[in-house]
Amino acid sequence: MGADELSATLWRERRQLELLLYRLETQLLHVRAGNWHWLKFTAADVEKVLENLRFDTLARNIESSAVAIEWRLSANATLPLIASVAPPVIWPELLQEHHRELVSVLKQVETTAAANVEALQMGLQGAGNPPLGSAQPGDAAPAAPGAVACADTVDDVMLLAENANIERALAVTRDCSLPLLKEFLGLD
Repeated sequence: MGADELSATLWRERRQLELLLYRLETQLLHVRAGNWHWLKFTAADVEKVLENLRFDTLARNIESSAVAIEWRLSANATLPLIASVAPPVIWPELLQEHHRELVSVLKQVETTAAANVEALQMGLQGAGNPPLGSAQPGDAAPAAPGAVACADTVDDVMLLAENANIERALAVTRDCSLPLLKEFLGLD
């Protein structure tokens, strides 16, 4: 273990964070377009990236602890502290670059996640309201006595599925806070 492994782990974490940002931006586009049926996929994509980030966080904690101890710091040293005591030549600059990029992408993730939460909450409040110009109950006589009941049941099921998709996407998006990364970056 050493600085090489820490740097490689930070690269992987940066890529996963960028992928999370991409997945959140994709979800936000679908939410704003009213494509509620795609939320089951976008939420699963965000969930998968968060799962990968958890593994990368564990790997980074192991690598950073080893480097911190090697460089005579406490095992839970932050990245700025590790960079400040890094041996001269490449390590201080490289670790500071990792820090800058991770902070930048993390802020973008937080902003995009907040926009997602806001849009999803608005979608949840608006779910179930019929689109403008659509038929309202009682507008026209049904063709057959059972037709209304069947149509209402289908509409209710669709509404429940839409609400479930929005709720799941909302729960997954709220899970994007990444407190361990913030702590490691010295942001808390």
